Amino acid sequence: MKKWNSENEAREEIKSLVASYYEQFKKNDRPFVPGDRINYASRVFDEKEMMSLTDAALDFWLTTGRFSDEFEKAFAEWIGVKHVHLVNSGSSANLLAFTVLTAPELGDRRIKRGDEVITVACGFPTTINPIIQYGAVPVFVDVTVPQYNIDVTKLEGAYKEGKTKAVMIAHTLGNPFDLKAVKAFCDAHGLWLVEDNCDALGSEYTIDGVTKFTGTWGDIGTSSFYPPHHMTMGEGGAVYTDDPLLNRLILSYRDWGRDCVCPSGRDNICGHRFDGKRGELPEGYDHKYTYSHFGYNLKVTDMQAAVGVEQLKKFPSFIERRKHNWNYLKEELLKASKDVLGKLVLPEATENSSPSWFGFMLTVNVPGGRNKVTSYLEEHNIQTRLLFSGNIIKHPCFDDIRGTDAYRVSGSLDETERIMNDSFWVGVYPGMSDDMTAYMAENIIKAVQNL
Repeated sequence: MKKWNSENEAREEIKSLVASYYEQFKKNDRPFVPGDRINYASRVFDEKEMMSLTDAALDFWLTTGRFSDEFEKAFAEWIGVKHVHLVNSGSSANLLAFTVLTAPELGDRRIKRGDEVITVACGFPTTINPIIQYGAVPVFVDVTVPQYNIDVTKLEGAYKEGKTKAVMIAHTLGNPFDLKAVKAFCDAHGLWLVEDNCDALGSEYTIDGVTKFTGTWGDIGTSSFYPPHHMTMGEGGAVYTDDPLLNRLILSYRDWGRDCVCPSGRDNICGHRFDGKRGELPEGYDHKYTYSHFGYNLKVTDMQAAVGVEQLKKFPSFIERRKHNWNYLKEELLKASKDVLGKLVLPEATENSSPSWFGFMLTVNVPGGRNKVTSYLEEHNIQTRLLFSGNIIKHPCFDDIRGTDAYRVSGSLDETERIMNDSFWVGVYPGMSDDMTAYMAENIIKAVQNL
C-alpha cells in the first residue's frame, strides 16, 4: 500500500485523481444533435465540485461543519444579508421560515392557529403546506398572466383586520412578484413577508432606485439547492434574514428547538452553559440540552455544502446564461407567424425587475391545446413541465378539508384555473446551448401550427 508523507499530500493526490476521473468519465462536451433529449433542467458542474465533495468526504465530518460555515458566509456576502443558515431542502427552508413566525418571542405579531396568511394557489405545495400543517389559514388570491405572480390588486380584499398576519408567496420561475406593492401592503398592515425565493435565486428588483436580490426585501427569504434549481448541493436549502431575533429563532427551530446556539461539536461558546434557570429545570441545567421551542433537525451535511461552495463561485455565470437562454428563446418565438403568436401568450418580466429565469412559461390560447403541444414536444424529446400544482386546492391533499374553514379563497381564481388548464413551461438552464434553444423554439412553433 502506498505511503504518503502527509495527510495533505494524500488529499491532493486523491483530489487530482478525482479531477482525472471527471475529465475521462463525467465531462460532457458532446455537441447537441437535433433530436437529442433536452431536459427542463440539469446540474452544471465540473471537477471542482467533485474535488470539493471528496475533500469533505475525507474529513468524514458527517454533519454541518467547515464547508457549511464557508458557504453561509460567502452566500450572505453575495446576496447581501446578515444571517444565512443552511437546511436540508428548500421545502424545509419554507417550513422553518414559517415556523419561526409562530414563536412566543414575537408577541402580538406571533402567528397563532386560526390566523390567516395570504398566498396563492398556483405554485409549489411546500410554500403553503407549513401554513396548513401548523393550523393557520391560507387565504388564496388570484395571479396574473403573463407574469404568473400574485395579483396585487386583490391584496386589500383578502385582508382581515386582526386575523391576517403574513404574506408568504414565491417568485414564479425566476420572475419576481410586484415587491413594491406587496411590501407596501405588508408595511401598512404590520404583516410579515416571507419570500419563497427557491425558483428565483439571482433575480433582482428595484424599489425607489434601490436594487436588491429577491429574497432580501422581506423579513425572511428561502432558497432551494435541489439539482434542477439555479445552483445545487443535491438536496439542500437556506433561510436568510437581517433580523437578529428571527436569526436566533431560525437557529433554534432548525437545531432541535434548543435554547443554546453554540455550533454542533463545540461547547460553551456562549460562556453560560451551566448557569441560569430556564423553564422549570434545575438551576444550572446544561444549556446545550435546554429546549425553548418544539423544533426539528433540518441541518445540511458538510458534503452537500462542499458542492455548494464551488457552485456559488460559478453562480454569476449561471445567472447570465439563464437570462441569455430565456431572451434567445423569446426572440426565436417572436419570429413565428401572426397565426402562431395569436395562439400563444409569451411570458413577460415584472416591471422594475431583472429575473434570473428558472423556466420559460407559455399559455396556449386554444381550448385543449396545451396537452397537444406538450405531447408533441415530449415526442420530440423536449421535456416540459406544468406550473407545479396549477391550483393546489384541486389536488387530492385537499380532499379532507375541501369546503371547510381550513383555508379561504378571496375573490375568483380565474387566472389560476386558466394556468392549470392551458399553461406549461420549458427550461432555460445554463447548460443549454443556442442550438438546443433554437430546436425548442422550432418545435414549439410546429406544435402550435398543428392546433
